[in-house]
Amino acid sequence: MKAGGYFPGNADKGMINHQSSVFLFDPDTGRPVAMVGGNLLTALRTAAAAAISIDRLARADAKVLGIVGAGHQAGFQLRAAARARGFERVIAWNLHPEMLPKLGAVAAELGLPFEAVPLERMVEADVIVTITSSPAASLLAAHVAPGTHLACMGTDTVGKQEVEPALLAAATVFTDEVAQSVTIGEAQHAVGAGLLRGESITPIGAVLVGAHPGRQSEAEITLFDGTGVGLQDLAVAGVAVARARERGMGIEVGV
Repeated sequence: MKAGGYFPGNADKGMINHQSSVFLFDPDTGRPVAMVGGNLLTALRTAAAAAISIDRLARADAKVLGIVGAGHQAGFQLRAAARARGFERVIAWNLHPEMLPKLGAVAAELGLPFEAVPLERMVEADVIVTITSSPAASLLAAHVAPGTHLACMGTDTVGKQEVEPALLAAATVFTDEVAQSVTIGEAQHAVGAGLLRGESITPIGAVLVGAHPGRQSEAEITLFDGTGVGLQDLAVAGVAVARARERGMGIEVGV
């Protein structure tokens, strides 16, 4: 079980806005096995999901990475994306541009040139990761070039929106969980406007197991609507507990 939420006042208290914990139970007995802090694991699995979509759906020759958003999660997204493709430079936009230098420092660690740009210049990107908590679309269809892959990772609640619905209508859309994509994910707006049908959204798992070919042309726009599912949290928490045991870490509590 994962318990958590979004607390927008946390930044003023020196904490990140997303807070969560993961609780693992023995499936045979129901006894509690571990309580694991979920903040870092959530950041890592969210970035990993985007990177998997890049690995399987972006063009093989993708060289320019675009990032829309510069909050806590953006650095994780940049590091993970850089492992999926050999990007040569990074361009980024954020509503509050004073936050971009921190993301630029991550790019520098990776040896990638970094430039803050207006949204109109996202057309230069071969891959775009959106990672904001916006209530209104920032990225428009006019900002995206043919052949681009997008990983839209910020919308996970009714009312959030990162990209223009027309962009989803023009793209081949993939997701982690279709039911969530159409209700709380980025697709909620395009579906609500009648521009996209839930039946046309493909689970990313179908690509991973070879049941769907993924990208089918160099000019195709592909879009991954990453809503985040509990199975991802349980899987990474299970790995964290196993590694902690191997290294003699963690605190044992008698129950």
